[in-house]
Amino acid sequence: MSFTAPESLTEKIANYLSTQIVEGKLKSGERIQEARVVNDLQVSRGPVREALLLLEARYLITILPRRGAFVTGLTPESVEDLYDTYVHLLALLTRRVTQKWTDTTLAPLLKQIETIKSLPDHQPQAFIDAGFTLMRMAYSLSGNIYLCDTLTKLQPALHRTYTVAMKHNAWETQRGLIFFSGLLKAVMERKTEQLPKLIHDYGSYQCQLVISALEKQEQR
Repeated sequence: MSFTAPESLTEKIANYLSTQIVEGKLKSGERIQEARVVNDLQVSRGPVREALLLLEARYLITILPRRGAFVTGLTPESVEDLYDTYVHLLALLTRRVTQKWTDTTLAPLLKQIETIKSLPDHQPQAFIDAGFTLMRMAYSLSGNIYLCDTLTKLQPALHRTYTVAMKHNAWETQRGLIFFSGLLKAVMERKTEQLPKLIHDYGSYQCQLVISALEKQEQR
């Protein structure tokens, strides 16, 4: 594999390594060898090191002084911390959207939810990708760049946990559809007081799916 386009080379390398981590090809605790990445992608060390810094900011790797970069481990404790943070941020995002939406700004989100509803049950990855797209579409309505930036940085780590869950559990898209429908109803009726519980309950459900998957993974 070779990346020849100089523009956004660092991001291309980061995305390549991110995919390797999310799909489990680079495993928890595994060291990422700069020389191997340089050789595999036919790039220089500078962009690789910059890409590793991006991945550390996205919580996929840990860089240790004089030791190198290692894939961040997944434990029940780290997953609980991730989802606890995610749930609070998502509740803030939806509250801001509920307060600020207009017919014009809400229309694209409604269309995306219809897209999610039309997805086949046997395509959980498409469901997850569409859910992330919906979240990103809501950013412009929130008006909070700090919130949006933090959620963006968390997305790769969340995607990684979802992928683990899909490998070891049936990903129940129907429950996801119920969640989105309830969330949409609360947003459209501007019932901000309902949002925290809706998001907490679904986040807890997802968190337990991931932890159950990790336990199955350990037993193999």
